[in-house]
Amino acid sequence: MRQEAEPGPRVVRTEQEWRSELSPAEYAVLREAATERPYTGEYTDTETEGVYECRACGAELFRSTTKFHSHCGWPSFYDPAASEAVLLREDNSLGMRRVEVLCAACHSHLGHVFEGEGYQTPTDQRYCINSIALRLSPTDGSDS
Repeated sequence: MRQEAEPGPRVVRTEQEWRSELSPAEYAVLREAATERPYTGEYTDTETEGVYECRACGAELFRSTTKFHSHCGWPSFYDPAASEAVLLREDNSLGMRRVEVLCAACHSHLGHVFEGEGYQTPTDQRYCINSIALRLSPTDGSDS
């Protein structure tokens, strides 16, 4: 997994602006890197076709075509919508070595990415993303 130098966010708001635009739960996850409880998120088992956008800034992050059932308790994707859609940052918090996933546009926390877990996906990666960090924009004509 390649991590690159982190450019500054394209979407910039003050912390007060973020607090006024996001619910307390959204703010905790997106701006303070909290994690929603497993199996409680809106999109954990969703199969609706569409585009998953950043709930904070609306940037396209993932597509339903790369979503898969990992049974981990959070929505899982094997690849972002575009290589520049997300940033990867080393995360050594909680006594673990992980890779944090951030929205490249606004640097909001989305979740973590793992690899080598044996899922039968084209990338052997699992982008484990908090539902509350996403907003699904269904493809026209799809069922919700």
